[in-house]
Amino acid sequence: MSNAFQTAVKPAVHHTERHDAIDRLIDENERTNLSIIVQMGGLRASFRRRALEGLAECNATDELEELAEETAINPSLRRRAADLR
Repeated sequence: MSNAFQTAVKPAVHHTERHDAIDRLIDENERTNLSIIVQMGGLRASFRRRALEGLAECNATDELEELAEETAINPSLRRRAADLR
């Protein structure tokens, strides 16, 4: 796991640093880690949404397709994934 991913999901880290870490994951095209963040419970919705938007920026259509069909995540995230693919 990358340092950026660990920073993004670590609860003791300030939210600004967590958002910056997600942006680094996007810049590094870490699609799998971004997808995991979208699926993680216990994270702020803003982190999950940013990771989802980041997948679209990475042209991660396969991951977005999977998330659009993943019933374990929030319906609003599924709908957004479907819109972004």
